[in-house]
Amino acid sequence: MARTLLEVQGIVKKFGGITAVDGVSFDVREGEILGIIGPNGCGKSTLFNCILGQLPPTEGKVVLDGNDVTGLRPSELNRRGVSRTFQLLQVFPQLSVRENLILAGQEHKGTMVSRLFGPRDAGLTPDAEQMIEFFRLGHLADEKAGGLSYGQQKLLDAAMAFMAGPRMVLLDEPAGGVNLTMLGHLEERLRAMNTERGATFVVIEHNMDFVMRLCTRVVVLAEGKKIAEGTPAEVRANPQVIDAYLGH
Repeated sequence: MARTLLEVQGIVKKFGGITAVDGVSFDVREGEILGIIGPNGCGKSTLFNCILGQLPPTEGKVVLDGNDVTGLRPSELNRRGVSRTFQLLQVFPQLSVRENLILAGQEHKGTMVSRLFGPRDAGLTPDAEQMIEFFRLGHLADEKAGGLSYGQQKLLDAAMAFMAGPRMVLLDEPAGGVNLTMLGHLEERLRAMNTERGATFVVIEHNMDFVMRLCTRVVVLAEGKKIAEGTPAEVRANPQVIDAYLGH
């Protein structure tokens, strides 16, 4: 079995008298694609934000490579090789596709001194070109990101998350609002990123079919609690999941 990269241990998040995440535990193994699914309001995004240091958990621990990283700032987790995308796109509309990728890489590479006195692109243009080729964005490389379709922007957003060669990427609703053709392309590129480059990632998603096709293991949340975990086939057949999420 692949070694454990991330452990989420009994995470609880309360807002006043409301418990948004209630004792959720799971692990992420190196080289896998883990899906986290559940109905609206089940605590998925709150859980993500607790893992990534954007919200302090009320209880529980986040362990990366055997080290307790609970509450570390996102920038510090970035330095440790953890990247993410957001539900709301983080692309810069006035910059080209290439410039967006270079900027994403600069977030993770070099010191302030090297940014001030080094080459303007921080030496990242070759990396950006490689990512453009990998995500099949060559025909759009010089286009401003704001002029791309929503699906193309989602593809760019994913490419930006992988720019620094992170050990793990957390993808928040990558399929949201993407048409079927572009969704198939995104799914194929993410799978290639996993099989060809060994990338490890976690996907939070409402699109059940997308998760079931893409992920090797799935965690299901309902009302802030983990109600199931297993292969896509096991999760589909779980009566609790059918009752809470699938509705049939």
